[in-house]
Amino acid sequence: RTCNALGGGGGGGAPAYLLRSPHEGLAPSGLAGGVISLVQGEYEYYHYLQPTGTGRTDKYDDNGWGCAYRSLQSIISWFRLQRYTSHPNPSHYQIQKTLVDHCGQEADGLLGKKTWLGSQDLGFYLEHALGVQCRFLSCASGHDIAANARQLARHFESQGTPVMIGGGELAFTLLGVDFNERTGEARFLIMDPHYVGPDDLSQIRPKWVGWKSQDSTTHLGTKLFQQGELYNLCLPQRPSCV
Repeated sequence: RTCNALGGGGGGGAPAYLLRSPHEGLAPSGLAGGVISLVQGEYEYYHYLQPTGTGRTDKYDDNGWGCAYRSLQSIISWFRLQRYTSHPNPSHYQIQKTLVDHCGQEADGLLGKKTWLGSQDLGFYLEHALGVQCRFLSCASGHDIAANARQLARHFESQGTPVMIGGGELAFTLLGVDFNERTGEARFLIMDPHYVGPDDLSQIRPKWVGWKSQDSTTHLGTKLFQQGELYNLCLPQRPSCV
């Protein structure tokens, strides 16, 4: 770590129900000859129907539209747990308001609405609220994500931050890749924000947090990364200030 004092006011400890780094202890991906590159450091698992914002205990129903918000909350938790920021995890409304007030989004189509976010929106929020820069990777087809596995592995080795993947109606958080340089095969460590059950590892792993192939099935019955579907990835960069 080269800097642990980024902007972002406020504090607030994480609620007791949140699972921290739920990928730890998973079985291997099953890919022969692969090299594993993982998120570096702890993070929290945010998913559908949890409370939203700091200090709330009531469930918040974002089923069907809030997956990218939950991915953003998990990413923010990584920066907070590495002590790069004290910024508390925002509510869905606070995320929307920041995007409207400071990032040029139109209030009529976003504020207080059940509106999906894209990877660019996450990048806008992270830059304004935390001062975090992001790189973006656009894939014209789901199969192009596997073709970029080497680049994603370099991200985890050099930056170590969770990655948001958005495509079609779904968003996921990527925590690592297992990549076979010789064959080009890859497996992806996915943390799925579409989960709606209790925060119980026995119910979450490996279906909702686990190693997946590009053809693994989502909760909608579709392939994880669909051929012909556009995907955009947000790769937050680790701060480099001294």
